[in-house]
Amino acid sequence: MSQANNLFPTPFVVDRLQSEAGIAMLREAVEAEMARDAGGVTISNIGGWHSNTQMVDWGGEAARALAYKAMTMADAQTVDVRSPQESRFGWIPEMWANVSAKGNANQYHTHPGSFWSAVAYLDDGYAGDDDPALGGELQLLDPRMPMIRMTAPDLRLLDGSGQAMPSEVSFRPKTGMIVMFPSWLQHAVRPFHGEGTRISIAINLIPAMKKPA
Repeated sequence: MSQANNLFPTPFVVDRLQSEAGIAMLREAVEAEMARDAGGVTISNIGGWHSNTQMVDWGGEAARALAYKAMTMADAQTVDVRSPQESRFGWIPEMWANVSAKGNANQYHTHPGSFWSAVAYLDDGYAGDDDPALGGELQLLDPRMPMIRMTAPDLRLLDGSGQAMPSEVSFRPKTGMIVMFPSWLQHAVRPFHGEGTRISIAINLIPAMKKPA
């Protein structure tokens, strides 16, 4: 009897922000920067407000604490194979804020040059409404695409439990949640239809060799 081995898994890490005061401080920093630079920038965002990527500088102590949280998560999920007991690498964080209202979205993209990417949700914008029609899900695309669908779109590979593997996964954010995934994983945000305002912070972690002691 043949044996199937499922290779090359893709990690998707979910954690929570523990400090309500820290979330409030981050929100105040985002609102202040949005007032200072109302135009923001346009990268992957379709509508909404996207800050510059220097939030580690303008976001204050709370932003630096969030960057440290992301780096701690990355350390727990990464190994330096040439120095497994003590990694020779540290992380350089890059951080920005996204503010989305009804109809806003983010197109599929990756974060070249980074190793890990994270998103922290200060406000999911749903105001406690569980209606799936509100959209706004984080979409994750199978990184093996388009290989598995290039000849027969109705065929799927089976996973370890015998179920069809999806080519795309939807993840509904919650206020206070932080998620992390490899920066090469294509991701997007479906159009958001909530009555509230979605506020999230994105973080890239770029590996860098530590300086000798």
